[in-house]
Amino acid sequence: MERLDKIISNLGYGSRKDVKSFVKKGLIEVDGVIVKDNGMSVDPEKSVIKVNGEEILYRKYVYLMMNKPEGVISATQDNKDETVIDLLELDHQVFEPFPIGRLDKDTVGLLLLTNDGELNHRLIAPKWHVDKVYYAQIDKKVDEKDIIAFKNGITLDDGYKCLEAKLEILTSSDEGAEIRLTIQEGKFHQVKRMFEAVGKKVIYLKREEFGGLVLDPELQEGEYRELTDEELALLKSY
Repeated sequence: MERLDKIISNLGYGSRKDVKSFVKKGLIEVDGVIVKDNGMSVDPEKSVIKVNGEEILYRKYVYLMMNKPEGVISATQDNKDETVIDLLELDHQVFEPFPIGRLDKDTVGLLLLTNDGELNHRLIAPKWHVDKVYYAQIDKKVDEKDIIAFKNGITLDDGYKCLEAKLEILTSSDEGAEIRLTIQEGKFHQVKRMFEAVGKKVIYLKREEFGGLVLDPELQEGEYRELTDEELALLKSY
């Protein structure tokens, strides 16, 4: 059971103050009865709620896929920089979603957002071994020795030894390289620090996959969409 005004405001129909006004005007019905108390308790999954004659579609959680652009931070709020939440429409912001894990400010690509705390925990907890796949451009040549080093576990500058990672070389020359890297952790600046550990620098980084989900090629940087039922089922299979 939840408060009626909370249910309606969370679905983007206005603030709780607005809902109170709607009730005074007789615009809200629950199971065919005009509501007189905006704070009444309702089971939103069993009751039929109408606002101004329109039946509302209740849902507790929201699941979003974003192509994060450069220069935007993976946070819910910040006093200086634009956040990924700032890129959302108001009807998604009202669910108060948060990023699942983080992408660095200058990293682009697949970022998932939700208000489902349980799913968030399952996807970022190391014990679940969720794959994260990145495409990167490197400033130097990458070779077989690097593949072996990443497979054996790179030791970062703070002494932490990473789990086994799969490094795939797409192109490589003395001018630089393009690679694809699969990791199962999310340490601070991890991909960049892994390459720094072998004397190389990441000059461009994009996350292409997370938990089996592939970034929708139709999404331009800064755009997002809701996950399909199939995509959500795939994530929850972890």
